[in-house]
Amino acid sequence: MFNLFHRAFILVLMGLTLAVSSTALAGPGPATQDPAKVPAGLYVLDKGHASLVARIGHMGFSRYTMRFNKLDGQFTYDPSTVGSTRLSVTIDPASIDTGSDSFSKTLTGPSWLNTAAFPTITFTATDVTPGPDGHGAVTGDLTFLGVTRPVVLDVMFNGYGPGFPFGAKAGFSATARIKRSEFGLKTYLPLVSDDVDLMIEVEFNRK
Repeated sequence: MFNLFHRAFILVLMGLTLAVSSTALAGPGPATQDPAKVPAGLYVLDKGHASLVARIGHMGFSRYTMRFNKLDGQFTYDPSTVGSTRLSVTIDPASIDTGSDSFSKTLTGPSWLNTAAFPTITFTATDVTPGPDGHGAVTGDLTFLGVTRPVVLDVMFNGYGPGFPFGAKAGFSATARIKRSEFGLKTYLPLVSDDVDLMIEVEFNRK
């Protein structure tokens, strides 16, 4: 009797495991990668799933990498008028993280990011141009060290779908290259390169 009960218990447990696995496979994650199927509305940045990484050449020996830990932003979207998408992002330059507290603090000083005088970096989209296979270009105004210049982001739409444990979200990857000298940052040129590569990974929650 015990063995029969034991086998029945194992079968029930296996059935529950399969049911949970099937639910997980059909659960949170992108339901579509077609921008035309993304609902219109307001989307706000999921700060826990957002990163901005900057990479810059150092004397030809390496492409030094650092991260900004504090970002905020939102965009409004209508699939019938993608070009009219309104996107705004704010970066806290004092949140720069090099992996070294002392070096991070140096970079916030007046010779570099000068966060005391310029406590925010902003990007405001002026045009969104969709492309094939989820790719597109987002042109906007980047304001850095008090200077505003146009920047083009190469964007990949990763998809829209249910989040976890609730809600819905849209995810994007993006890259861009800027010249720091165009924003007045010329410290140690050319030992430290003028080109700065930006790598962005973000998720936005639909409100």
